[in-house]
Amino acid sequence: MVASVLALGLGPTLSAASMENLLKKLDLTSLRLFVAVCQEQNIARAAEREFIASSAVSRRIAEIEALIGLPVIQRQSRGITVTPVGETVLRYALAIIGNIEQMSAELSRFSSGAKGRVRVVANLSSIVQFLPEDVAAFGRAFPEVSIELEEENSADVLRIVDEHGADFGICNPVAGSEAFEQVPYREDRLAVLVPGGHRLASASRGVAFDELLDDSFVGLRSESALTKLLAQQAASAGRQIDVKIRVSSLDALCRMVHAGLGIAIVPEQVGLLYVNALDVRLLSLSDTWAVRHLIMIFKSRDQLSASAAALVGFLGSKP
Repeated sequence: MVASVLALGLGPTLSAASMENLLKKLDLTSLRLFVAVCQEQNIARAAEREFIASSAVSRRIAEIEALIGLPVIQRQSRGITVTPVGETVLRYALAIIGNIEQMSAELSRFSSGAKGRVRVVANLSSIVQFLPEDVAAFGRAFPEVSIELEEENSADVLRIVDEHGADFGICNPVAGSEAFEQVPYREDRLAVLVPGGHRLASASRGVAFDELLDDSFVGLRSESALTKLLAQQAASAGRQIDVKIRVSSLDALCRMVHAGLGIAIVPEQVGLLYVNALDVRLLSLSDTWAVRHLIMIFKSRDQLSASAAALVGFLGSKP
């Protein structure tokens, strides 16, 4: 009988056929009931604890003993004692059950969004103004979620999300965004940044866009949503914007204004970062279209991973 004992420290190694039979038939339920019997030192109390009939527990123990080929408990009038073979089985059963419980806990963290990786593609305005602080706050709440953040213009945000290159995107509402599910993110206000010596530098009122069309502008790349918006608004007024220089970042845009190369329309929160550091002034735009909205877009909420859904929910709760 010793030859048929478990290889896990019970005695000589099982044959390949016996080991395969053991792996197929020794299930977690049987191990859990065996652990309960060992802990309670009584089959009836173990059955009561596990909400199962005593006869069913006895049958499970008998099946374990039949598989191993040796007794794992000794039945007595007032309970049971665990045999040396049973002590070994108990040790491994506790380890197996513990690993399963740990796996379940980790998987539940995935399903609740507490662990995983999220790919986000966002436009420049959202990255510069809001996402650093918001992502940091999310990281404190969900420390085991990693976020891959990529900057693209709003049109490319739509394309990348549509091609499944990101879990979701953040952009301004642009042509094509209506094809996606949307969740509001933040309000984005535009303002005009002028050099310190500009004629409007001391103005205490809001400025209308059409008052600026005689000035030279510093602009972003032609494919940016902001560039397209300004071109559309100028066209509506029967004018064109005189753009002297284009740059690829809002930081460069503000520095060009500081150097006196033109004025610029910038997100208000970005402009506020520079008014005390550079010789520039920030004036509000009085036009209604100067208040924009940033949105989160995705193909379908059902297709979001738990981590991505948690991040969308977190960002969507921001004022």
